[in-house]
Amino acid sequence: MAQKWKNRPPGSNWGEFGPDDQLGRLNYLTEENTVRAAQEIRTGKRFCLSLPLNVPATDATNPRRKPPTLKPVIRDGHTAFNLRIDTFDPGSTQVVSDDAVLLYNQHSSQWDSFAHMGGVFDADGDGVDEIVQYNGHKLVNDAGQPRFGDLGAWNLGIEHMARHGVQGRGVLLNMKKHFGEASRPVGYDDVMRLLEADGIEIEQGDIVCCYTGYADKLLEFGADVPPDLPRTHCPAFDGYDQKLLQWIDDCGMAVLVSDNRAVEYEWGRRPEGMDRGPGLPIHEHCLFKLGIHLGEMWYFTEIAEWLEANGRYRFFITAPPLFLPGAVGSPANPIGTV
Repeated sequence: MAQKWKNRPPGSNWGEFGPDDQLGRLNYLTEENTVRAAQEIRTGKRFCLSLPLNVPATDATNPRRKPPTLKPVIRDGHTAFNLRIDTFDPGSTQVVSDDAVLLYNQHSSQWDSFAHMGGVFDADGDGVDEIVQYNGHKLVNDAGQPRFGDLGAWNLGIEHMARHGVQGRGVLLNMKKHFGEASRPVGYDDVMRLLEADGIEIEQGDIVCCYTGYADKLLEFGADVPPDLPRTHCPAFDGYDQKLLQWIDDCGMAVLVSDNRAVEYEWGRRPEGMDRGPGLPIHEHCLFKLGIHLGEMWYFTEIAEWLEANGRYRFFITAPPLFLPGAVGSPANPIGTV
């Protein structure tokens, strides 16, 4: 099938997995890759890599995303929590509880689908920029109207990630150990020194996990988390470092994950002289250009300590999103096994 676009963004891989590809670098997570990754399981010890979904405890760092609201279901006028069923069925000896949740998909430990971040780009070659997503997909119908609700994120919802499965070899970069807890951008040269110091090799299909200590701060501060936490604590990748962006492409990673809010350092502005461009360049580079899913605000503290104590940096990881068709993001409850 011919591609639906004439131009592709510089540095992108649009079309390399097919004109209608929806998986991006998840294509690297093959059956053979899973078998190889499973060899990292030596003790069977498991680590939960998710924060509780009510962390952050407030919306202070992102007022657009709220903590979950959990409430009981109402059944025929009764609160269905520790509810005796003989209320409805005389003679029943059972008691039932049932609940519902209002959940912001990207408030806590999460996945970003490709629908989460697109770009303004002249993909069809008519000289006019348009809103377009990874691999030339659009989130609008033929009339140019946004698709939402039952139609969901047309072609790029989180369901493709869920159906394919996210299971492979995790590689931990212990940025907290090397760069401390202060807020700072981490560039290509910094990453190369980290890889050399810890003897880390990244291979095609690896799931790269960055431990910065940010999630630890969310747990430490609790309801007192400061609004400026992303800019006052913990290192993060410098998305304006072009050599770093090229490394993300060249190293062959399938997925990029961090325990901080955005994977990348949040400058809050574009560099001097850049009048037009992305405010979150790693999001553009990964979600829009390369088809690399991003995971954010995961919890790596315990597995990072275990790996450090045992002289390892690789582990087996299983991390499916919710199978929610059309969603642009999803809570994550990943498991790391060593």
